[in-house]
Amino acid sequence: METESNDANGPNQDGRESRGEALDLDAVIQRAITGDSESFAELYRLFKPRMLGLCRHMLGSREAAEDATSEVFIRLKRGIAGYNGSVPFLGWLYSIASHYCVDLIRRRQVEQRFMVDEDTETQPAAGGATSPLDEAMMTEQNAEVRKAIGLLPEKYRLPLVLRYYSDFSYDEIARQLGFQRAHVATLIFRGKQELRQILTKQKGN
Repeated sequence: METESNDANGPNQDGRESRGEALDLDAVIQRAITGDSESFAELYRLFKPRMLGLCRHMLGSREAAEDATSEVFIRLKRGIAGYNGSVPFLGWLYSIASHYCVDLIRRRQVEQRFMVDEDTETQPAAGGATSPLDEAMMTEQNAEVRKAIGLLPEKYRLPLVLRYYSDFSYDEIARQLGFQRAHVATLIFRGKQELRQILTKQKGN
């Protein structure tokens, strides 16, 4: 790595990598593919902060995000032999994390249908304190958006998550996913259209 800062944080925070960093990362990935445990530890150190941030945005809590991040790296270890370099490594890893978080969100939706305690939710809070139901209502919009994103096709879901939850620019998304900038703009535009339709349908049900 070229500097101490980049070595500590992995790829540059704006998503770009210098040529030397890219070569170093390629070497680490190749060693990890052969099963080298130290290389896996290095990938974890480099990319855990980004995966944790993405999972937290999608799942809504740090505790859930930490559990999900651990699972993402378990899946990385199992699946890294299938990485062929056709897309940037970070984009590929984001895809693993996105898939897993969406699966969790879908399971939550099913579980919540059977685990709602109506007595607890409808009981007035003492002393004017905010009840669990009031808190749920205040965060309803964010929860609805997260669930709706989970229903989007992957080709729309990942660019939207990277844009609005990880705060990537269109150019950064294009670099990470191996797309042209114009294609990213089209995917985000169409993804937002589909997202609006899903949210409208949910409100109508």
